[in-house]
Amino acid sequence: MSSVRNGKEMFVVQGFGGKRKLSGRLAVSGAKNAALKAMAATLLFSDTVKLNNVPDIEDVKRMAELLSDLGGDVKKVGAHSYTINTKGISKTDLDHTLSKRMRSSIILTGPILARFGKVSFPHPGGCVLGSRPIDLFLSGFKEMGGRSVLRKGRYRVSARGKKLKGIEFFFRKVSVTGTETLMMSAVLAEGKTTLKNAALEPEIEHLAEFLNSCGAKIKGAGTSTIEITGGGMLRARKKVYTTLPDRIEAGSFLILGAIAARRLEITKCKPEHLEILTTLLKESGVPISIKKGSIVVRTPRVRPSAFDVRTHEYPGFSTDLQAPMVVYLTQAKGECSVFETIFEGRLNYTEDLVHMGAHITMANPHNIAVKGPSKLEGRTLEGPDLRAGLAFVIAGIVAEGQSIIDNVYHIDRGYERIEERLRSIGVNIKRVSR
Repeated sequence: MSSVRNGKEMFVVQGFGGKRKLSGRLAVSGAKNAALKAMAATLLFSDTVKLNNVPDIEDVKRMAELLSDLGGDVKKVGAHSYTINTKGISKTDLDHTLSKRMRSSIILTGPILARFGKVSFPHPGGCVLGSRPIDLFLSGFKEMGGRSVLRKGRYRVSARGKKLKGIEFFFRKVSVTGTETLMMSAVLAEGKTTLKNAALEPEIEHLAEFLNSCGAKIKGAGTSTIEITGGGMLRARKKVYTTLPDRIEAGSFLILGAIAARRLEITKCKPEHLEILTTLLKESGVPISIKKGSIVVRTPRVRPSAFDVRTHEYPGFSTDLQAPMVVYLTQAKGECSVFETIFEGRLNYTEDLVHMGAHITMANPHNIAVKGPSKLEGRTLEGPDLRAGLAFVIAGIVAEGQSIIDNVYHIDRGYERIEERLRSIGVNIKRVSR
């Protein structure tokens, strides 16, 4: 099933030098973070689950490979559809190489532990975003009756009596993946589990609704308190999971439109998931109109004004939109600050924007000052993670001259055929091999 793209591929972008030349429509793909969690949730099912609107991205391919390696029957049955049957799975050890390539591999640990009473896995990999501890997961497993040891670089967790127990658990730090993992674990645990200070992301509620339709008993998903009454294996009975639109991709396209488009319509999205972004851009001076399932952004009459940004868990400003927004702020008028509250090290990419000509000063690893507008010049850049990688593409579109973005694999992890889609609205971009 492996089809990893050539790691030596790169994007070559011819910039517009700040001119607004883009126009047309961009359709939003299925949400990466929703699809990956739904794929992991198939471990809770005794029959086949069909998933639709699954983005054709590298992270999905890696998740499919992980499930196949465990013994699952994973079939791609369309451009954006999979069927997954995990009935034959007996292996509980996550593949080291695949797990180290993708942070979301951690989401598999809870369902495996809940179903089989044991799981082993390496520290998950993925984007380099500074310290990303897994102590919340291990703490939750421990309270549910799981004993963990770290041996030869692998965590080995086993449940007493091979069955997890219902608990009351307070997240000392809001965690989307932690909330989803413990929620899924609790579906097969004995008794009732209450998760407090849970994450509020719409992907969590969407997953819970599907699990409930297949026999789970989950209340409060989408709020800060989730109650799960454990039971037996779930059955899809031909019910289909349809991935909701990717709000991060929609937001990134919206930011691109605010910088470089005459008129750009973002379609197949949920504007209600992007209220913080549309509010900030409107207040900045960007003409935005919201329709059912789409957002239109037009050329502003005057240069937009800068504003301060502080990342926060949903419904606050997403950390995954922080890098594209910094590119936007380099083109806005005035001074502002950007405070990254979620991930340490996620602002390191700004050094490359400075080399392009941006006026950015780093006060500390969590806080930068941006002064605009600044004229950007094309450079050779290497995306450190998938969100900063796309931000570099946006910066290259804005810049004068040619930019080369290396490490394209990171971008492919989260954005489907991004160069083809951007070309459709007028971006001069091509994928080449070294």
